[in-house]
Amino acid sequence: MASPSSSMIHRLLLALSVVSAAVLVSGHLSPEFYAAKCPNLRNIVRSAMAEAVRQNPRNAAFVLRLFFHDCFVNGCDASILLDGTAAFASEKFANPNNNSAHGFELIDAIKARVEAECPATVSCADVLALSAHDGVASLGGPTWTVQLGRRDSVAAYQAAANREIPAPFNDLSKLISLFRDKGLSPRDMTALSGGHTIGLAQCSNFAAHIYNDCNADPSFVASRRRICSPDGGGNLAPIDSETPFRFDNAYYRGLVARRGLLHSDQELLNGGSQDALVRQYSADGEAFAGDFAAAMVKMGALSPRPGTTGEVRLKCSKLN
Repeated sequence: MASPSSSMIHRLLLALSVVSAAVLVSGHLSPEFYAAKCPNLRNIVRSAMAEAVRQNPRNAAFVLRLFFHDCFVNGCDASILLDGTAAFASEKFANPNNNSAHGFELIDAIKARVEAECPATVSCADVLALSAHDGVASLGGPTWTVQLGRRDSVAAYQAAANREIPAPFNDLSKLISLFRDKGLSPRDMTALSGGHTIGLAQCSNFAAHIYNDCNADPSFVASRRRICSPDGGGNLAPIDSETPFRFDNAYYRGLVARRGLLHSDQELLNGGSQDALVRQYSADGEAFAGDFAAAMVKMGALSPRPGTTGEVRLKCSKLN
């Protein structure tokens, strides 16, 4: 009997890594949570995201970033989607999100489709989790088992968003610390950073890197300086300049070539603890895909403390 090929073994190990991450999900979450209550949920979201990405590939990046920024603040509870009230300030206007987080209207539209078929059943947090998955998959990225059953927050946490969401100027030690505070390992951090492969960044977020840092490729710096002055501004550039609308491992090849757009990107390969992993991902797209999927399951399990009150919002931007 022939022995299994190395590629078969590698794919098995990647699948096991996603399963291993799934068992870490808190007990109330399940991929079958809505099987009886809203059996067509996955098809509704998948169809809506496929349509949105066909219209504008950036919608996948918008939704993925919303999910990330939501989960990093009080867990994956859709608090980022809330408008402000007299009782709390909206996370939409926190420093990491103000004038840079997009996709709110898209999630509202998908939620409306879900409400039309399954009224008052599916949380905005779960709609966002499914949308992030389907956006990644629509651009050729990996798939994972999306756990469901989250409740929506009844408040937003702007101060926490300012404090806890990683920033483009963070160094490696700060990045590791911020992720570790959420129960995510340095490996998880480096894999999740690969989500930048489909993102764009504003000049104001990378100006300091291309004008002040000395660890960037000179030709890359020159090309970016042509669209970005030292004072910053709103001009956009792809974080992955090789395949900006394909979810692949080109982001890491860019880091190896010292073409990371953000200071925080290039910190992942700058003589530190993540250098070897970045080089591995740059050469092995399957390894990146497996680790990214496993890390998304872990991040998706971040949730409010037991006993925290919540609700299933009818509209994602406001409380019931």
